Amino acid sequence: MKTSIIVQNLKCGGCAHTITVKLAEIENITNINVYTDESKVSFNYINEKDALAVKDKLKSLGYPSIEDHNNLAAKAKSFVSCATGKFSQ
Repeated sequence: MKTSIIVQNLKCGGCAHTITVKLAEIENITNINVYTDESKVSFNYINEKDALAVKDKLKSLGYPSIEDHNNLAAKAKSFVSCATGKFSQ
């Protein structure tokens, strides 16, 4: 199955790189695409548990879904994730 999540704090290719690398580590998650201009992450998954794991991983990286609270800690985490993504490209 394919789904998309609209996330907060997604700004650039560094963010997209970190998201792609980290989501690829989750079992049963494939075909990951990050659209920075739409703040959207799309992917294929096998079951709902896998899709929820993606949502949790995005939140832990500082990219909470649009319906989640975007606090200062999330913004700081996204800054670090973005910088990490820029340096590892």
